[in-house]
Amino acid sequence: MITAGIDCGSQNTKGVVLKDGKLAGKALLPTEFDADLAAQRVLEQALSDAGVKREDVGRIVITGVGRDIIKWGDSEINEVGAAARGARFAVPDTDTVIDMGADSCRVIRLNADGSIVKYEVNDKCASGAGTFIEAMARALQIETEEMGDFSLRHSKELATNAQCVVFAESEVISLIHAKESREDIAYGVHMGIANRVASMIRRVGLTEHFSMIGGPAYNKGLVSCMSKVFGKEITVPENNQYLNAVGAAIFAAENQ
Repeated sequence: MITAGIDCGSQNTKGVVLKDGKLAGKALLPTEFDADLAAQRVLEQALSDAGVKREDVGRIVITGVGRDIIKWGDSEINEVGAAARGARFAVPDTDTVIDMGADSCRVIRLNADGSIVKYEVNDKCASGAGTFIEAMARALQIETEEMGDFSLRHSKELATNAQCVVFAESEVISLIHAKESREDIAYGVHMGIANRVASMIRRVGLTEHFSMIGGPAYNKGLVSCMSKVFGKEITVPENNQYLNAVGAAIFAAENQ
């Protein structure tokens, strides 16, 4: 059985091909101004990576914020359902999924069978998501990819509290003027995000096995801060940025 999943996000579009329940091909491209075109190109690249033709695919399912734009899929699934399936695919014992993208963050609590118990979504000013980190990196005049490493080198436990990106940038600039180090400020930014995600976790209920998926999961400083706040180890699975697309492909197989 061959199925495909497309995750059309606000920043990037990801595509995967599953063959007999295993990840056979994947691709990622910027969504930019044409989500439909990005999805078509991602599917072509994922099919090429898997070494299969489009006519070999039994079903294509779309997820992500742009799923309503893409009309050629066989069906669609919301981001919560896709994230739950994708995370369980990668980490079978996970019971809490932190799915952080560019503009929003979801915390999803799962039953033992993988069904969804409860979930919370935070999209207030992107305060718990990737674009927030990007904005703070610009204020610190460092690359977004450097934020995690800077944070891990902190020597002081600063705290930042602003949730609005505009106010948070002002807070960071004030800390710079106060001669605080970039490392300590980066740590404070990540701890602020971790505390906001922790409030979401308290609302869904604390569990034992956490996994984090989405692009910001590559940020080791952020994952470290979250582990500290939650008091739990957080698993970051391989191919975590593709797992919502994997979840869509799994849904395709379930409904073929």
